[in-house]
Order: sequence, then structure tokens, then C-alpha cells
Amino acid sequence: MLRFNLTRLGAACLLGSLAMTQTALAATTINLSYNGAPDPDKNAVHVFATNLKELVEERTDNEIELRLFPNSMLGSEEERMEQTMNTPMLNIASFAGISPLADELFVSAIPFLFEDFAAARTFFDEGRYWQTFSDEFSERTGVDMLAVVEEGGFLAFTNNQRPIRQPSDFEGLRFRAMDPSQVALYESFGASGTPIPWTETYMALRTGIANGQMNPPMYIILASLYEVQNYLTLANIQYSDQFLVGNSEMIASWDDELRAAFQDAVAEANQRARETNESQVDTRIAYLEAEGMEVIRPTHEELEAFQTIGQPAYLEWLAERGIKQRWIDMALEDAGVETLSE
Repeated sequence: MLRFNLTRLGAACLLGSLAMTQTALAATTINLSYNGAPDPDKNAVHVFATNLKELVEERTDNEIELRLFPNSMLGSEEERMEQTMNTPMLNIASFAGISPLADELFVSAIPFLFEDFAAARTFFDEGRYWQTFSDEFSERTGVDMLAVVEEGGFLAFTNNQRPIRQPSDFEGLRFRAMDPSQVALYESFGASGTPIPWTETYMALRTGIANGQMNPPMYIILASLYEVQNYLTLANIQYSDQFLVGNSEMIASWDDELRAAFQDAVAEANQRARETNESQVDTRIAYLEAEGMEVIRPTHEELEAFQTIGQPAYLEWLAERGIKQRWIDMALEDAGVETLSE
């Protein structure tokens, strides 16, 4: 009798072990790649990624588990986008990852398009331009646009030569540019722009290859640019964002309940990251000021001067790039901009 009970007990343990194994196998592990260090104090994208991991696993009852790969561990922007197009994974891409596949993205970066966070969030969450762009991007690439992720606020000008309060202050300066659109913007103000990789920006500023650059305060702190830049102009040039994307076939393969749980997790993770990011803007600016940077806060009239020159120049660059007017019209309408200065 004892032998029989032990046998039944062994069988029960074996069945339990098999059930646990099947449960473990049922969980789908998905890679999530992104730029920047895994530091919540310095990288807003990492804050979003960690919130997303927690919420996705909670909402799907661990049916989906995320494995985080910060610091571009899975490759360059281009390599990670190619992986997302061809394998079941998630990626947080910057303009450098998305724009080579759909340069209509540059329309969303028209300078001085948004007055504040609320305006930018409404543009991406509710606007016709962004919905149309997302749909066409998915059709072209097989990759779904899932969320617009804040990476630190609005871009500010920095330089090591003089305070910049008006466009004429740019005259003769050399600026590091992230892409050709920034080159066009600098040139409209009388400066020159040279594309320089982010990883080389600090040394370029230190050695004088460039006098200045533009980024949100978070990135200025992340790269210690305050050590080689003296002046910070809070011109709120462009909304600083990246983009959560995922393989379309992977997402389509989920049942409706799982997909809904995942989308709810994305929405909540994005809201949490936005709240964290906005709450730290003033603290970051104060930190840069304490590190010795002179902070310039342009007046409304001074900002209008930047806009009057910068927006038409950028629109001309979009036209030269061959971007169709319908994209620009949709974006301006969504942003509540009726006309731009000629």
C-alpha cells in the first residue's frame, strides 16, 4: 500500500512538473531593444522600457515576457530595424531608424510646431497625420508603430561661444547636426551644420570641430556636454521623441484578448514615462545651471523670430527632399497651424 501511494505521489509530482514546464513553454519571450544606458535618472527611454516590461508581463499574466537590450546591444539603428522587420521582436527606434524607411517622418519635426507637451501629445495620439503615417509605415515595412516615446522633452540649443537669443547670434558658428534636416535649420540662421555621430559629439565640441549642438537637457546631462558647452538656449525647437515599433506578423498572431492586454500595457507605460519625464524637466535645467551653464530663456518675440526664419527654411528642405504636400498639410492642421511666415 505504501509502495502504491509513493508511486501515485511520484506520478503526481511528474505531472505537476510537466504542467509547470508547459506553462513556461507557453510564455513567449520577446526582445526589446533601445538606445542609451539602463539608467532611469538619465535615460527616459529606459524608464519607458522597464515600465513596459512590468506592465506587459502583468497584464498578459506572463504569457508575454520582455527581455530588455539597452545600449544598442542588438546593433545599430538600421540593424535593429531590419531585425524587427524580419523577426518577432520589439524595438524603440529614433529618427535614424525610421526615416530611411519613411522620410515623411521628418514632417513631424517641423521646428516650433508645438507650444508644450500637451500639444505634442495630442498631435501624436489623436492627429490624422500620425495615424496615416503609422498605417502606411506598417504597409511598407511589416512593422507596426505602437507608441511615440518621449526622450527628454524639447530640444534646446547649446554652444560655447556666446549666448544665443536671436537668429543673428548663430552667425559664423559651427553646429553638430544629427541629420540633414538640422543642417538646413542651422544654415537658415547663418550657422553651418555638420552631421556628427552622437558618440563623437563630446569630442567634436571639446576640440572645436563644432561650437554647438541641440538636444533636450536630459541628453546634455547624459553625455556631460555641460563640460564643453557654456550656454543653453531653451528655444523648445522640436519635440524630442523615439518610436516603439513591433513586427506586424507577431502582433497579428496574438488573439484579441492578448493583443488588447498588450496595447493597454503600452498605453499605461507611455503615460507613466511621460509623467516622469515632464516632472524632471525643471530639475534637469537647474542641474545644468548649477554645473555652470548660462541658461537663456527667450521671450515670446524672440521665439517668433526663430520661427519666422526656421519654419519656412525647414519646409523648403522638405520640398527639396520630395515629400508630398499632403503630409505637411495634415501635420499643420493637426498642430493647429494655419499659415507659416513666408
